[in-house]
Amino acid sequence: MLTVSNYARLTFATLAVAGCPLAASAQSVEPPQQIYAQYSGSVLILKVADISLSAAFQDGTYSAAATFESGGLLRWFDDTNIEATTSGYRAPDSLRPYRYEHVNHASNKGRVVGINFDDGVAMPDVQPPFGSMGEPPANDEERAGALDPISTLLGLMLSIQSDDADICQGRLPVFDGKARYDLRFNNAGPDDVRTRGWSGEAIRCQAFIEPISGYDEGDRPDEQETNRPVTIWLAPIESVYVPVRFRAQTRIGSINITATQLYAGDASQ
Repeated sequence: MLTVSNYARLTFATLAVAGCPLAASAQSVEPPQQIYAQYSGSVLILKVADISLSAAFQDGTYSAAATFESGGLLRWFDDTNIEATTSGYRAPDSLRPYRYEHVNHASNKGRVVGINFDDGVAMPDVQPPFGSMGEPPANDEERAGALDPISTLLGLMLSIQSDDADICQGRLPVFDGKARYDLRFNNAGPDDVRTRGWSGEAIRCQAFIEPISGYDEGDRPDEQETNRPVTIWLAPIESVYVPVRFRAQTRIGSINITATQLYAGDASQ
C-alpha cells in the first residue's frame, strides 16, 4: 500500500494528472480569464485534506497557484502544508511553463523545490538541495518535455475534445523537482457525480503511475501500487473539463477528494 507521505505527493501530482491535452485531436480554446477550484478530502467521515487551485490568463501568458494542506487523521502520519506556483506562456495548442516552485510550510527545512524549463527541459532548482536526487537521478533526456503538476492540470481545462472517448487517453511525463514518472490514463466511461461544487455526468478517468527515475530506496512505488489507479472524474464546465472528484486507495483506507467550489469565467466575478 502507499504510505500516506507518498499518497500526499501522488494526490497533489494527480491534480496535474487531469492536466495534459491527452488526445491528439485536442484543439486549443481561448481560456477564461480566471479558473478557481477548491476541494476537500476525507477517509469515511474523517477530514484529511484541503486543496485549492487558482489560475489567471492574460496576453498569451498564464500564472497559477495551488495549495495542499493535510488535516485530521492525515496529520497523524504526515504533516503537510504545500503551496505551489507556476507561470509560463500559452502556445496555440499547449502551455509552456517557465518557472514552477513549491514549499512545504509545515516542514522545518524551509526547502523551496523549483523547476526551470530552459529549452523545454525541466531543470531542478532546489534550495537547500536534497541529500539525494534518487538512484538513479532523472537525467536531461528523461526530463525533456516533462511538465510540472499545475501546468498539466490547466492543459486539460483549456482543451476541447472531439469525442468524450478521447478524453483521458495516453501517457503524461511528469517531473516534480526530484521524481520523474509517467502517468498512464484509461477512460472508464461516463458516470454520475454529486459533490458540493458540482453535480451531473462526468468522465471517469483512471490514472496509473509508472516510475522512471529520481526515487530513493523505499520510495519507489512497487508493482501493487502501480497497478492500483487513482480515479478522477472530469466534468464539462464552460466548454472545458474540470476535475470534480478524486479517489485513491491507501493503507489508511479509501481517500475521497471532492469539489466544494468551482468557477471559470471573468476575473471580475
